[in-house]
Amino acid sequence: MQYTSKRFEFTVPEARPQQSALYSRHAALAEPSRIVPFAGYMMPLWYSSITDEHNAVRTAAGIFDCTHMGVLEFSGPQSALFLDQLTVNNVMNLKTGRAQYSQVLDGTGAVLDDIIIYRKSEILFMVVVNAANDAKVQTWFKGVIAGDIVIDEPNAKPITEMPKMRNLREPSSGADCRVDIALQGPASKDILLSLVSDDNAKDQITNMRSFAFVETAIGNADVPFSTTGYTGASVAFEIYTHPDNACYVHRMLMEKGEHLGVKPCGLGSRDSLRIEAGLPLYGHELAGKHNISPIEAGYGWAVKLDKDCFVGKTAMVENHNSHTMKVVRLSLPGRKGVRPVREDDAVLDEQGTCVGWILSSTNVAKTQIALAYVQKDKCSIDDAASVYYLARSQSQAAKGKLQSTDLGQQLAADIDGTVLTRFERF
Repeated sequence: MQYTSKRFEFTVPEARPQQSALYSRHAALAEPSRIVPFAGYMMPLWYSSITDEHNAVRTAAGIFDCTHMGVLEFSGPQSALFLDQLTVNNVMNLKTGRAQYSQVLDGTGAVLDDIIIYRKSEILFMVVVNAANDAKVQTWFKGVIAGDIVIDEPNAKPITEMPKMRNLREPSSGADCRVDIALQGPASKDILLSLVSDDNAKDQITNMRSFAFVETAIGNADVPFSTTGYTGASVAFEIYTHPDNACYVHRMLMEKGEHLGVKPCGLGSRDSLRIEAGLPLYGHELAGKHNISPIEAGYGWAVKLDKDCFVGKTAMVENHNSHTMKVVRLSLPGRKGVRPVREDDAVLDEQGTCVGWILSSTNVAKTQIALAYVQKDKCSIDDAASVYYLARSQSQAAKGKLQSTDLGQQLAADIDGTVLTRFERF
């Protein structure tokens, strides 16, 4: 018997990378060398170029393979209470047809994953998890459902009827199987409208707010979809189709969107887009070696400390009251000839003091956008911020370049930049 106040340890089992539901499309559209292992699947890095695909999402539309992500279903009269106590956001207030961003924590406050929860009815929910964390999150939920993991947070309410959990990517789910294809960018709505024949669904698409969810069809394929995404695009959809229909839906999106400039997009542009928008990647801006909390990552709004109970609440209250670090977004020169910043490079304040480290970075046109983990009383919006490059080779280290840095060290800046707003919408 394990209690949720303990650290949850999970090791991903070794396995050969699988082909995603869209693998045949990747094989037809991308060079073989650009299809690589990622989170247990063979996925495209890019088709044309990262820059082209990034720009397509910002000016037209891009299609992303998210069929490797976990899709779970929870059903039963106490499903809402179960998810409410296992996640940080307020599931009890989530209305049917709406979605919410949340995180799953263990009892120590460590982030197991960040997720999207969809409420399909009073007693039916769909939960989408990151591919790399799918097995871990399923094991966590299954442990609680089976009684092998016991919720011992103060004010926990008894769950007398545990929900039924199904993995909607397993063949055993039959016609209910679902995988995710993302359509992102300003032309996305027009593309969807051209594919949907039902007038009621068209009205819903036209008027949908962010984090809404509707069930309709594209041709002969049932495609529940939501106004969610991971690119910062103000117009964004995720389409949930049966894996047998995934290639058909992908092809239809490409054909109907061709005259609007739609492009298939790979992992490279997914990363550059989410960094530009300020969105965290699990293991970098959330959890990871710094054990970054949702509050430090800029998602304190999703952590409902006023709820009676959620697993990890005690730790989150403490983190809210005592955390000293935060994630910020930086703008740095990125013109030709400027060395890119990298993970772990030191972030400096105006006095040349190390106040944190780079987490992720990307080039957008002639600018580098970086996400960094810094002391929370430093690096306010519009402040000057600099970066010190760590040694990139043994020869640089031999010449005096440091291979690591500590908070408070005085360092000479290699590149100067500015602190941006934490998030950006496009």
